[in-house]
Amino acid sequence: MKKLLKYSTLLAVAALAAFCASPQQMAKLASMVKTDCNPKTLTVVGGQIKATYTISFPEKYFVPNAYLKITPELVYGNQKETAADFWMQGEKIRDNYHTVPYKTASSVSRDVVFPFKEGMEKAVLQLKVTIYNSSKTKSWEYPLPFKIAEGTNCTELLASTEGVPFFEKDNYELETIEEVETQILYDVNKADVKATRLNSSEVKAFEKFLKEAKNDSKVSVSKGKIIGYASPEGPEDNNNKLSVQRAQSAKAAYDKTISKNANLNMDVSVEEKGEDWEGFKKLVEQSNIEDKDLIIRVLSMYSDPVVREREIRNMSQVFQTLNQKILPQLRRSRIVAEVNRKNYTDDELRQMIEIDDNRLTEEALLYAANLYQDNATKESVLKKAADRFNSQRACNNLAALALQQNKPDQAKNWLSKITDKTAGYYNNLGVVEMQKGNIDMAAQYLYLAKGENGEVIGAAKENLGALLIRDGDYDGALDILDGTDGFAHGLALLLKGKNDDALKVLKNGEDPDESYLRAIVAARKGDVNTCENELVKAFAKPVYESRVDNDIEFAALQ
Repeated sequence: MKKLLKYSTLLAVAALAAFCASPQQMAKLASMVKTDCNPKTLTVVGGQIKATYTISFPEKYFVPNAYLKITPELVYGNQKETAADFWMQGEKIRDNYHTVPYKTASSVSRDVVFPFKEGMEKAVLQLKVTIYNSSKTKSWEYPLPFKIAEGTNCTELLASTEGVPFFEKDNYELETIEEVETQILYDVNKADVKATRLNSSEVKAFEKFLKEAKNDSKVSVSKGKIIGYASPEGPEDNNNKLSVQRAQSAKAAYDKTISKNANLNMDVSVEEKGEDWEGFKKLVEQSNIEDKDLIIRVLSMYSDPVVREREIRNMSQVFQTLNQKILPQLRRSRIVAEVNRKNYTDDELRQMIEIDDNRLTEEALLYAANLYQDNATKESVLKKAADRFNSQRACNNLAALALQQNKPDQAKNWLSKITDKTAGYYNNLGVVEMQKGNIDMAAQYLYLAKGENGEVIGAAKENLGALLIRDGDYDGALDILDGTDGFAHGLALLLKGKNDDALKVLKNGEDPDESYLRAIVAARKGDVNTCENELVKAFAKPVYESRVDNDIEFAALQ
């Protein structure tokens, strides 16, 4: 049996030697040639399809007086792209091509690159082989081209170059708590409340506010506080007692007159602060006293109130000014009301936008713009904020709205009106350049989009990550996206084959983009049920429903 096998092998080698005596016979024995491709499935990296093909020849195949030309072809639909020809030559040819030996088996590998075009999702990479005689006057093609790879992984292209615009936040609050107060002033070293002080315009305005608040459905006053103070002059013990007495007298005056005049009862706490050094410093800072910097320096140098007072009194001329202008304002009690104010509801805001929005503040208009789904109304509301209040945030949000509609020129016009160049401004300027195809300039702006902590803000990180992904720099994308959650980070991890890590950052169960990535992970793991469930959520975004049939990530499940 062994002799028979040995004899058969010798016959095959002899037959091969006999057949490959001419270039024409090389074409007839094309089945003896082997090919390979890396990767087996074509993959888009950096916007290009890159592959390495290998062609292997058995011994005594490549005749010495022949040329062989390989033409890589990428076939998709009814179209075809070709890469550069690769020529080889037999041992007797004296040319500058790659020489293939006749008596020994050999292999040759070459790289090919095709810029990705729409429709290449189901491309086939094949090698067309043509044999020529030594003078290139005759040629013979292999019967069929070698199909070496089929299908294209386009997951990288999920990174959008349309960019993520940044909308500045409003400071509108549906309910706010604020303090409204008045003061009762006292004579030096006195704690009795004079009638003239209770009839001051400031106290009367406070009474009026409390009275009106009771009849305002959007305002409520349920509690307050009365705080007694003493000016920082004289013995500290005496001043502490004086602040207690002033707090008590102010409470009695409030109960007897202010509360009754306002026809409002509120729960009032009473406290005393003693010497009002904090108020003293604030009033000095706000004043135009000639030596105020020296006074403030004394306050910072000494914490002992006795030493402070002594050092200040030593500045005799300054102390005289303080005694006239500052200290009388610190002999006081503060009556403070805690006011709970309800702002306009969403329905009220919509109604005011339709009928009369002249009473709305900048914050209310910025907030109200988010109550509408249609871009035209959003734009109209934001323009009012921009026009009435010269709102920088409104201009930025108008730019962001234009970018959502792929209108970079319109967005750039709005951004040109901004002087306060925030991180959001630079992010949106970067997105403008992304949409215009100016990638390098886009990256420059995005790196300037830094918040107060000095780090690039989230939207800019996502945009930079997308640019790096589309450039094929997955490691760079992971570096910039480190510590973030969401689509861009998940995509970068997927492209590095880190499926489980990707799931950890894809936390938004309602986001169609993230659902599509989770479906890819499930498909890679062969988890059909999870894949189908995630795709249902992803299809809320129509682009995924049209993409999935051509996505090779799901080929094994179809």
